[in-house]
Amino acid sequence: MQPRNMSMSGVVDLAAVKAAGEAKAKAEQARAQAARTGGTGAVAPAALVIDVDEAGFERDVLQRSAEVPVVIDFWAEWCEPCKQLGPLLERLAVEYNGRFLLAKVDVDANQMLMQQFGIQGIPAVFAVVAGQALPLFQGAAPEAQIRETLDQLIQVGEQRFGLTGIAVAPDASADAAPAEVPAGPYDALLEAAASALDANDFGGAVQAYKNVLTDDPGNPEAKLGLAQAELLGRVQSMDPQAVRKDAAENPGDVNAQIAAADLDLVGGHVEDAFGRLVEAVRRTAGDERNTARLRLLELFEVIGPEDPRVTSARTALARVLF
Repeated sequence: MQPRNMSMSGVVDLAAVKAAGEAKAKAEQARAQAARTGGTGAVAPAALVIDVDEAGFERDVLQRSAEVPVVIDFWAEWCEPCKQLGPLLERLAVEYNGRFLLAKVDVDANQMLMQQFGIQGIPAVFAVVAGQALPLFQGAAPEAQIRETLDQLIQVGEQRFGLTGIAVAPDASADAAPAEVPAGPYDALLEAAASALDANDFGGAVQAYKNVLTDDPGNPEAKLGLAQAELLGRVQSMDPQAVRKDAAENPGDVNAQIAAADLDLVGGHVEDAFGRLVEAVRRTAGDERNTARLRLLELFEVIGPEDPRVTSARTALARVLF
């Protein structure tokens, strides 16, 4: 699903003069109370991201929105675009240092909130400012566009509602010297995997890369190498002519389309491979759809997440899924 227009122009309608005045008064009262008690009201950086449910929504979102804009991330465990967007929003919440609060709502566990906000697909991101709700965007969105929207949201909160954010206590752990993590003995394993790959020993390469990932699951070289080795191993015994004939004659056969997509990618036809599997996801449902989706994600690993063709295909995938 494509992102909605992220312009903040519509927020003016929500910023009624009375609501703005009340919000400013509440914010000023909160600051005055903190000054009288000698406290700063500062929160730890980890407290800038909170999980919210229906029972705590009024306290954690509506009431807090009188002192800081609250951005709500509606997500679910099964939603792949959510897994890309969620960590980005969490990182930005910490980076913005109290200028907004991020509330995460699991839609599977909070169906009523999903209905109240009129959400048709996820990820969906809303904001609540001084008790006023407004949509920000739905679906995947580039970081630069998200930052622009957050900047506009914060500006509206400050100018119309007097919301200056919340104080954040210094992260004590940031001043501590980072613990030295010894580098894993991966050079030899990675070299062995690469040698196996060069020798067309794809099974050996797969095992060598998996050995690295067992100790270091995030190792980028091993993740890329594993995806490549598995792909080459799959196409090694294929009859390209037969595979393409089967895919052309059976457009609804998920396995036939997956095999053809593997050949497309090995042959350098990246967009064709991605487009074929996005279409397979669109055509199917249930286990077949999930099979096609998972293979597409595997092929993304082969090309790399920063490649613009992967970014474009992720958007297309989100569109057919949601």
